[in-house]
Amino acid sequence: MERESCDIGLIGLAVMGQNLVLNMNDHGYRVAVFNRTVSKVDEFVHNEAAGTRVLGTHSVEDFVQALKKPRRCMLMVKAGSTVDEMIAALLPHLEKGDIVIDGGNSHYPDTTRRTRDLREKGILFIGTGVSGGEEGARFGPSIMPGGNPAAWPHVKGIFQSIAAKVEDGSPCCDWVGEEGAGHYVKMVHNGIEYGDMQLICEAYQLLHAGLGLSADELHQVFAEWNRGELDSYLIEITAEIFRKKDDDGAPLVDKILDTAGQKGTGKWTGISALELGTPVTLIGEAVFARCLSALKDERLQAATVLTGPKPSITADRASFVEDVRRALYCSKMISYAQGYMLLREAAKEQQWNLNFGGIALMWRGGCIIRSRFLGKIKEAYDENPQLNNLLLDDFFSKLLNDYQASWRRAIVQAIGAGIPTPAFSTALSFFDGYRSGRLPANLLQAQRDFFGAHTYERVDKPRGEFFHTNWTGRGGRVASGTYNV
Repeated sequence: MERESCDIGLIGLAVMGQNLVLNMNDHGYRVAVFNRTVSKVDEFVHNEAAGTRVLGTHSVEDFVQALKKPRRCMLMVKAGSTVDEMIAALLPHLEKGDIVIDGGNSHYPDTTRRTRDLREKGILFIGTGVSGGEEGARFGPSIMPGGNPAAWPHVKGIFQSIAAKVEDGSPCCDWVGEEGAGHYVKMVHNGIEYGDMQLICEAYQLLHAGLGLSADELHQVFAEWNRGELDSYLIEITAEIFRKKDDDGAPLVDKILDTAGQKGTGKWTGISALELGTPVTLIGEAVFARCLSALKDERLQAATVLTGPKPSITADRASFVEDVRRALYCSKMISYAQGYMLLREAAKEQQWNLNFGGIALMWRGGCIIRSRFLGKIKEAYDENPQLNNLLLDDFFSKLLNDYQASWRRAIVQAIGAGIPTPAFSTALSFFDGYRSGRLPANLLQAQRDFFGAHTYERVDKPRGEFFHTNWTGRGGRVASGTYNV
C-alpha cells in the first residue's frame, strides 16, 4: 500500500463515483478508491481506470492510510443511513482536521446534523450537491458545496478544476454556505429540474396530441427552440429524444410507458416550500403530475367513463407553435422566480448568506438545468443583489409583459381541447396573483373570523391591528389568537 500518496479518496464506485474519479485523474489528482463490495474496486481499476494513477484499496483502513493530510474522503453512496454508516467506519481512522465530503443527494437537515456532529469530533464536513448526470461527472459537473467553511480551502482547488466552466472560464462551483446550504441549493435545483421537465412535457403534449405534430416535426421544433431563448440542456436532449427510432423504425418515445418515477428531491422542495410559507406552486404541480402519471391503471379506467373534448387544436400551426414556445419561456421564468423566493426564505430562516447570482453561475454549466437563461438571472442579481423577486427585474418584467398574450392563448387552447397543462396554468395563476394589488383573501379572513374568531386587519387601519366581529349577534366578544405560517 502506497501510504499518504493520494490527493483525495472516493468511496462508492457506482457510475457517478467512477466518473468523478476519472475526472479528477484527468486534472492531475491522484485518487484512492474503495467500495463496500470490494470486487468492484479491482474491476474498476483494471477496466475503466486502466492506465490511470487511480489507487484501489481493499479496506477502510488502507483507504485512509493512502491519503495525504489533511485527508479528503469523498462519499458517493446512497443518501440516508448508508452515509452515516460510512462516516462511522471512517471515524476511527481519521485525525483532527481531516475532511469528509458527502457528494450524494442527501436531505439538507442530515447535512446540518453531520456538520455539527463531526465538528465536535474535530472533523470537517462538507455536504455538496453534484449535478450533471454521468456525463457531467465525467467531464465537468456543477458542484454546490456547503458545510464547515474551514474545509473549503482544502477542497476548492480540486472541486473548481473538475467542475464545468462557463464561457469566460469561471467554474460552476463556489462555496454556497454553512451546514446544509449546499444540499439545500441542490434540492432546489432538482425541484426546478422537475418543473422544467414538466413544462417541456406539457409543450410536447400540446404540439403532439393537440396540433398533431409527428416525432420528426417535434425534433425540428425543439432543435429550433434550442437555437434561441430556450437554449438549454433539457431542450437539447428533448430534440434528440424525438429523433431516436425503435428497432421497427417507429419513434422510441411513443413506445415508452407514460408513468413517471421520482427519487424525492422534488417532494422535499415542495415540503420545504410549505414549511416556509412560500408559494412554489409550479414545482408542486410538477411533483403531483408525476404522481398522477403513476395512476396508469386508474387513468385507463377513467378514460372509459369520463368524457371531454377531442384533443385537437385547429389554430394556425406556426403561430400556435410560437405561442407554446412563449408559454414555456414565461412559465420557466415563474418557476425560477419561485425557486429563488424559496432560497431567499430558507437563507433567512437558516441564517445562510447565499450568493444568488453565484448560484445562477453554478447552474450555468454542467448541471441538468443549465441554460442560456441562467445568465439573465446572474445579471439580475449582479445589477441588484438585494432584488426581492426576479419578476421585478427589468428583463423579466418586460418579457412577461410582452409574451403574456401568447401564454394565455396557449392555455385557452389547451382548456378548449381538454389537454392538461397543470404547470403552464399554475404559472399563469401565480403571475396574475403576484401582480394583483388586491386578492380575495379579505373574504377568506372574514370566513375565518366568522367560524373561528381568528380576527382580521382592516384596509383603513395600520397594519398589525387586529379586529373581530360578532357576525351573527350570538357569539361572544373573545377572539382567537393569531399566528402566521
